[in-house]
Amino acid sequence: MPEWFNEGLRFRCTRCSNCCRHESGYVFLSKEDIRRLAAGLDLSEEEFLEKYTRVVEPAGARRISLKEQKNFDCIFWQDGHCSVYPWRPVQCRTYPFWDALVGSQEDWEREKKSCPGIGEGRLHTAEEIRNRLTARRKSPPVDAEDVQLPASHGRPQT
Repeated sequence: MPEWFNEGLRFRCTRCSNCCRHESGYVFLSKEDIRRLAAGLDLSEEEFLEKYTRVVEPAGARRISLKEQKNFDCIFWQDGHCSVYPWRPVQCRTYPFWDALVGSQEDWEREKKSCPGIGEGRLHTAEEIRNRLTARRKSPPVDAEDVQLPASHGRPQT
């Protein structure tokens, strides 16, 4: 069955930061994200988890998510840019090509209202989009029980 985006979709990151700032949310981390970010920041995985993550329970699942600043900006949003861009999580690297956003044309159009880069820039082929979807599926969010958590992560945050 051909996808509705079989002819491709246009997207160009405008660096507006709408997906990184101003609203509370979750940036779920995979095991590989934790390894990559810790290495990029020259920290042990335990140090990284202590300093930059929290345990959350959306829909009853205990997940590891990046912390937020008091104003709800991502913990890594610094001086007008992502301070960990080369090591950013798969959730960030694959945006906006997520199942929930390309599941239908209506979903894509709804996201376009908050992302000025959707519908702009170069045409991403259906194959590129499928590859991003696959990358995200291959790096699922880690269950909090599957990593060595610091003592400070005992109570989940909402």
